[in-house]
Amino acid sequence: MEFYGILKMNHTSFKLFCIDGELEAKPMVLFLGPWSAGKSTMINYLVGLEDNIKLPVGAEPVTSDFTVVYHGKSYRTVEGLVLATDGRQSFGSLEHFGNAFLERFLGIEYPHKLLQKVTLVDTPGIIENRKQQERGYPFNEVCEWFMDRSDLIFVVFDPTKLDVGTELESIFKQLKGRESQIRIILNKADSIPPQELMRVYGALFWNLAPLINVTEPPRVYVGSFWDRPFEPNTYHDIFLEEERSLLLDLNDVIVNQLHNKIAMVRRRAKAIRIHALLVDEYLKKFTANRPYAIMGDGEDTMRQIVDNPEKFNIFTTVLARSNISKYDLPNPDTYKNFFAINAIDLFQPLRKQCGYFSGCLLENIESAITEHLPQLLGAVQNETQQGVCTKKGGSCSSKKDKEKEKEKYKKPQS
Repeated sequence: MEFYGILKMNHTSFKLFCIDGELEAKPMVLFLGPWSAGKSTMINYLVGLEDNIKLPVGAEPVTSDFTVVYHGKSYRTVEGLVLATDGRQSFGSLEHFGNAFLERFLGIEYPHKLLQKVTLVDTPGIIENRKQQERGYPFNEVCEWFMDRSDLIFVVFDPTKLDVGTELESIFKQLKGRESQIRIILNKADSIPPQELMRVYGALFWNLAPLINVTEPPRVYVGSFWDRPFEPNTYHDIFLEEERSLLLDLNDVIVNQLHNKIAMVRRRAKAIRIHALLVDEYLKKFTANRPYAIMGDGEDTMRQIVDNPEKFNIFTTVLARSNISKYDLPNPDTYKNFFAINAIDLFQPLRKQCGYFSGCLLENIESAITEHLPQLLGAVQNETQQGVCTKKGGSCSSKKDKEKEKEKYKKPQS
């Protein structure tokens, strides 16, 4: 649907579009949280990065880049500009955030069994006294880009840094609707006495409760996710069990990656359908209210429509269609930016976007959302339940093999 701005470089559309690299990409696991909470240390631990190539860690904020850790034949670092232009990767649309961001974007290739199945993303720590402008790029929008493409989102907390400021609050607002993907991690749990740990756990829930307004809160893991031995007189057995549960969570993402890809494509298709219907409705209202050349300015008319969509019933008309939820509608302000870049005269009505052999594009998307993608998901689920292998040249794993797979990544014993 290029004719409706889906491929244009603007906030409303490029995050809706799905490139081939994203469809073929491994599941992505995103690490968010305040600075010095242990995000980088946790990634170092999970993939066994050696001391001389570990992600930088420290008591002060040290991670200033978005770092993607993915599988490669040998260790090497890849500049963000190279990653964004590599057609084999899924990061092409990150170029829209500009060179200032790409200079803060880094890739690390590393040979590890876990990275054969997932890609890990480290993020700069959230610093509450820093404004987004000081970063030089739209931090929240970049975070949202990765959220949209992540299968699992770990929000990591240090037990001594539980305060919720404006930047962390805005991150949780962006996480609304993604509760099934979120996992809260209370890290460095062996650094405080057991009795204090219980109070910290309660304080974490108390601080996050206003931000996660759902019936069933996200799973919270409590432990110390690094390669050091646990401190004495702490809950060793509980921490180890929590770690195993977290690894099983990772394993579930790997097992269900095909299901998640289909769900992601359907979610994007629904967003594109809504975007196309809204642009079409703006176009109808502009055509109906367009003044004659000698009587007025078309730009003024369009400005009135964009500034007052409720007066022209733009969103309510789209919402009146079947299978559209009001919770899926974008913020009307995003279309002020969209039409500031894309002139309304460039678009044609949806009813004209039909071909004799190809059919109507909007109807094709509707069919994909309501019929084809659900049928594909059902077929995949049936194959999974029947134990049918879908890998080319692969063989079905036995129950014993699956158990062995789940136990593959264990904490080294002290």
